[in-house]
Amino acid sequence: MIREFTILEIRLLLEATTWTVLLSLIAFAGGGLVGAIVTLMRISRQAVIRRIAQVYILLFQGTPLLMQLFLVYFGLALYGYSVHPMVAAAIALTCYSSAFFAEIWRGTIETIPRPQWEGSASLGLTRSEQLRYVIIPQSIRLALPPTVGFAVQIIKNTSVTSLIGFTELTRSGQLINNVTFEPFLVFGCVAAIYFALCFPLSALSRYLERKLHVPR
Repeated sequence: MIREFTILEIRLLLEATTWTVLLSLIAFAGGGLVGAIVTLMRISRQAVIRRIAQVYILLFQGTPLLMQLFLVYFGLALYGYSVHPMVAAAIALTCYSSAFFAEIWRGTIETIPRPQWEGSASLGLTRSEQLRYVIIPQSIRLALPPTVGFAVQIIKNTSVTSLIGFTELTRSGQLINNVTFEPFLVFGCVAAIYFALCFPLSALSRYLERKLHVPR
């Protein structure tokens, strides 16, 4: 039965938006935590640890997010592990985002001038103390704009989770379109909501870049 696009459908889209935001926050937090660990591995003095981190980054940056999502959701099911779409989406997005966060943060750490390392070492600081008190505080200023900017990519990438049945914003739009047959109206509203979520973060990233005088 075909029905009209009403305020009820808008309400359904807004409810689905909360799931998009929740999944984005989980991916951002989980990706940040795992990304921090991979970053430390990437700058380790041990070649084997650096290599493991590099392979991890290459693996998740060099393969499509959709494939990673399918591997988690359908792959685990082949071995008898039934994974809820929300859990599968969170795992895939966390791994995907952590690889990009690790490269962003490694890059900012490596931009810190070498004399900063040498000066802190001359004060008798261990490597962990150098990172904690000297290097990381300086690199945070450089890392903030691209980190905030990548949050936009996380929000947009949540749309692929609709392909495993997770009812986020895009999936909700598909379901509503199936009963209203108003694709321009429905997906126009979906696009407007995505824009409302992403534009403030993009503007914040540009503002931080100017405010913190991050070199281009």
